[in-house]
Amino acid sequence: MVLGSLLLAACVAVSGGRARGAVNDRRWNAQTVPTRGPAGAVGDYANGCLEGAAALPAKGRGYRVSQIFRHRFFGHPALIAYIRRLAQTLDRKHLGLLTVGDLAQPRGGPTPTGHRSHQSGLDADLGYTAGSPATAFVVDVAKGRLTPLWNAKVIRRLEVAASDPAVDRVFVNPVIKRELCARLPSGTPWLGRLRPWWGHQDHFHVRLQCPSDSPACQRQKALPVGDGCDQSLDWWFTADARATQEDRQRAIGDAPAAPVLPPRCEEVLRQ
Repeated sequence: MVLGSLLLAACVAVSGGRARGAVNDRRWNAQTVPTRGPAGAVGDYANGCLEGAAALPAKGRGYRVSQIFRHRFFGHPALIAYIRRLAQTLDRKHLGLLTVGDLAQPRGGPTPTGHRSHQSGLDADLGYTAGSPATAFVVDVAKGRLTPLWNAKVIRRLEVAASDPAVDRVFVNPVIKRELCARLPSGTPWLGRLRPWWGHQDHFHVRLQCPSDSPACQRQKALPVGDGCDQSLDWWFTADARATQEDRQRAIGDAPAAPVLPPRCEEVLRQ
């Protein structure tokens, strides 16, 4: 269970998936406006904050933001530009409306509910289909198979999303990764950026690379070489994976202590 243990230890920093626990530090959720001045992603994706955030308007060409009430439609300008670029490309290719879920809070940082990543303004939850991420399930998790909402357009949407040079990786349900590995030619370039992770049956999670204007941004470990259609993918469908998921659910069921953010983030709160 070595792989499972490593994944469990890394789940907070890597996944960006929804967590049931609440982070105790609610100061970040209380912020209603971004800081003034230059933009910058600080720290890492699950332990950081955001300076000079830009807000994504509720509607634009090819997209709409869902769950506006959560007030998590802020991001580094590079993320906002990416979403606009993606939505316009999908619209031009007749691939449907892009539904945008959570980005980050006005100054990033930990959220009181929902996510443990999305802290530095470089993560976005996006719909596989034009429907709301809350209802458009393309994977039946209980049965471990795709639903009728899965189609060729979803594949094309993922290809466009993952092929952008600003993207570091895209988290999808393991069933989706398995399907694409079986369907697409070996070595498909963008397929290596799709990483299997628990959940993500109703949305995919895009994570951008650290922007050049953000020296305080902490990069993730580089992705393995190849398309990811190897034994590491097979593990997700084993008993060890199921046991690891159960351990993970127990671990995130309790409210975690507030993380120790980079010192610069205290300055972001005070601005």
